[in-house]
Amino acid sequence: MDKALEMRREVTILEDDSDIREICAYLFLMEGYTVNTYTNISELRKSKKTPDLYLLYVMLPDGNGLDMCNELKAAPATAKVPIIIMSAHIDVYDFKGSCKAEDFISKPFNLEKLATIAAQLIENAGLDN
Repeated sequence: MDKALEMRREVTILEDDSDIREICAYLFLMEGYTVNTYTNISELRKSKKTPDLYLLYVMLPDGNGLDMCNELKAAPATAKVPIIIMSAHIDVYDFKGSCKAEDFISKPFNLEKLATIAAQLIENAGLDN
């Protein structure tokens, strides 16, 4: 993918653990993305941004990332935006019936794998923001 195009890509991270949130944000910043981070669902709902990808953690202080995934997929503005669910507490088989996310990554995860999956999902979605 053209480096100039990647520079304009935007990722939204919903994760309450500050260490994991900062590592993920750093990863995407180093890959040339604009990064939005949120610690809870309430903050994310207030956002008017529509990124190219959502990275959602499941267990949050004010709700469930799977429910947020369903909410995003039901909204016309975000229905086609790819979502990656991350969790240390569920596996891919549990998550598949819970929401329509495009991918799942189990904690702890490989950062290179996360970056590759994210880039592929964004490219496959073909969204023009």
